[in-house]
Amino acid sequence: MKLNGEDSKFLELAIRTAGENMEDGGGPFGAVIVKEGKVIASAGNRVVPGHDPTAHAEVMAIRMAAERKGTHDLDGCTIYASCEPCPMCLGAIYWAGIKRIVYASDRYRAAAAGFSDNHIYEELALGNGERTIQMIRGLKEEGDRILEKWEELPDKIQY
Repeated sequence: MKLNGEDSKFLELAIRTAGENMEDGGGPFGAVIVKEGKVIASAGNRVVPGHDPTAHAEVMAIRMAAERKGTHDLDGCTIYASCEPCPMCLGAIYWAGIKRIVYASDRYRAAAAGFSDNHIYEELALGNGERTIQMIRGLKEEGDRILEKWEELPDKIQY
């Protein structure tokens, strides 16, 4: 699919954000969230300077946009990313309700630059008992009771 002028403009901004972020000690990734032609948030990858493995550009932009909009629901927004979102970022994009991603580089080029997340894709396809991270289940009934209480709340906000 070919980019339209608006997509090109905001994708260029995401790439520029990645470059500026690198100059400021961050990683080579940038993301911009747009709604109705207006930038709501832009952020770079701050994993190393922030000592936060979740501080990917997309997650940082989602946090900023949600705070600015005063809602966890970013439906109607588009996220522009300098690189294809990793599995964590893709999960955050789904949780935020964003239904459109426009990206520049891809995960294979990122892997060549030392940012491989292929092992995560492989792990996600495995059952809990087959993963390299040990997963132990306990206190099932207690955990289930918390969810039952949630289901009974009359004024909850579903997400």
